[in-house]
Amino acid sequence: MLVETKARIGVFSIALGAYLPQFPSLAPEFEAQYDAFKKTIPDTVEIVDGGLVTTKELAQAAGDRFRGADVDLVILQLLTYATSYNMLPAVRDLDVPVVLVNVQKKKAPDYENTDTATWLGQLYACGAVGEMVADLERAGKRHAVITGVVEGGDAQVQAEIAAWCRAAQVRRRFRDTNLAQVGRPYPGMMDLYIDETNLYHRMFLYTKQFDWEKMWAIADPITDPDAIRAKAQDILDTFDIEGGGTIEKVWDMAKYVVAFEQWVKEEQIAFIASHYDGFAQGKAGVLDSMLIPAFSMLIKQGVACAVEGDIKVAMAMSILKTIAGAGQLSEMYSIDFEEDICIIGHSGSGDADISAKKPTMKIVPVFHGKTGGGYLTQFYPHLGPVTYLGITQDKDGRFKFVMAEGINEAGPIFTFGDTNMRTRFSCGAREFCNRWSEAGPTHHMAAASGRHIDTILKVAKIFDVPVEVVTR
Repeated sequence: MLVETKARIGVFSIALGAYLPQFPSLAPEFEAQYDAFKKTIPDTVEIVDGGLVTTKELAQAAGDRFRGADVDLVILQLLTYATSYNMLPAVRDLDVPVVLVNVQKKKAPDYENTDTATWLGQLYACGAVGEMVADLERAGKRHAVITGVVEGGDAQVQAEIAAWCRAAQVRRRFRDTNLAQVGRPYPGMMDLYIDETNLYHRMFLYTKQFDWEKMWAIADPITDPDAIRAKAQDILDTFDIEGGGTIEKVWDMAKYVVAFEQWVKEEQIAFIASHYDGFAQGKAGVLDSMLIPAFSMLIKQGVACAVEGDIKVAMAMSILKTIAGAGQLSEMYSIDFEEDICIIGHSGSGDADISAKKPTMKIVPVFHGKTGGGYLTQFYPHLGPVTYLGITQDKDGRFKFVMAEGINEAGPIFTFGDTNMRTRFSCGAREFCNRWSEAGPTHHMAAASGRHIDTILKVAKIFDVPVEVVTR
């Protein structure tokens, strides 16, 4: 990604301190289990180590480390029975979920040859989980439980931990990067309008405002022919261009992409929401004509670029890009009632990582509903499962996630240059349109190949926002 971020995961384990002097074998056993457990956390995140906690004082010290690091999530390994005072001081002052990992070392007891130390150290599928959840509830803390086994490996446990780490990465990306608003939202699309201060308070995302006059001149200092040529080749490798593509044909576009990449890094931008409504003359017209593929090149590198100034869909795109590897802007296009299929897509920038084949670029004389004309891009999303995510707000400014899963099927699509998918939903096209609309999303949503609702639910728990699952 052009702007890198890495989630910070607070990790610690707990055991009852009273057991340790009674059974001397337990301390080295627990230390070995905790060391092995930390190795199961994906190396894509940064571990903030709270250690093996057996007293209230050690829990307080772990909490100090977690607060100092501004952790995005806490993962707690329950080694054996422990009282809740081993846990609560470590998480009391944090506003992130606590994932309780209840993994037993052995698959099954050797009943006749198991003594108390072996039971407590290797066979205690922790009866304290309920106690922990009860006290997390009373403390107003969000939580989740994962139960499994160490012996022989447990793919389900590993998948859950990995999904939580991906979800935590969304929080870190929102906190550490910025959103660029270029221009303003499309006039009259009031569902897109947003209070940027409320956005910062509720979703941690800071908005930087940019005028188009600055964007028109952004490529003026770019003069290195090798850098421009390399980026031009990157564009040709990414798109098939109608009428044939050459480095000379995309030279100016490549200059802007190089400039945008530098700008993104300097300003620490991971989200862009833009809309241009002007005369499209001179430099304005040059940039406007090639902005769609230029921003598509940024999306390919992890920067969520949303048209029509839609900040909320830029967030949805970034969430899916982070957890699923792709984030395609979409909206309801049409319904094929004969096939019971929803046609879903959008005009504008797109994500090459959702495309099953090389995307295409073509020149059109008019951008429908917008100023000027120029390059359109069309992507060809994979067939099979697809996830849609919309972000909306209620009357008090609180955010809500709206999501659905469907199946992209083969068949005819529109050919006028816009990305679109033929999606079948389990509830049917008519009912999907009713349910999705009743959930009150904006008219945009993000799309990603695969089924990702379970991971989005984890993102929602981290951000403490409500969700509405329309269909699966």
